Amino acid sequence: MPAWVPWPLPAGWLVTGFAEAGDRAAVVAVSGPSLSFGPADVLIISEEPGVGLGSAYAGLPGPDPGDVVTGVPLTKIEVNGHSIPLWVVTDGVPGDRAVYVGEAAGCWLWTVAWPGEAGNLIALMQLALADLRDLEWDVPFGAFSPRLTGEGAAGTG
Repeated sequence: MPAWVPWPLPAGWLVTGFAEAGDRAAVVAVSGPSLSFGPADVLIISEEPGVGLGSAYAGLPGPDPGDVVTGVPLTKIEVNGHSIPLWVVTDGVPGDRAVYVGEAAGCWLWTVAWPGEAGNLIALMQLALADLRDLEWDVPFGAFSPRLTGEGAAGTG
């Protein structure tokens, strides 16, 4: 399962933890300054369809993103050199976070950002994701993200 991380990391950002659901889902947490809203946390989730980990962090009841991926994507990010469309998920998402979803390497790709206003980072920063397993550089790490344990994330923990 790919463990996607923004690479290179934006200035001031650190990897702040990992989570998994066996070999069916991987989560990478990153934290750093937002453009204008103070500190921000982003979880990048890669999962097989039906697992529900991304949906849980997004605060949604079902295992998959549903009909959102049939509309027009809001933005694109680069994943291992490929342009991947991301759709914004708003229906049912708590207002304290921003959620985007797409598909990469046959898996759902979720990004969940706190606070909700920091979700603009996903669209504005033109993120490029790389599989952490493939990186040959030192990755900067910070304090463990409480978002991974469900603190402040409805539906997780």
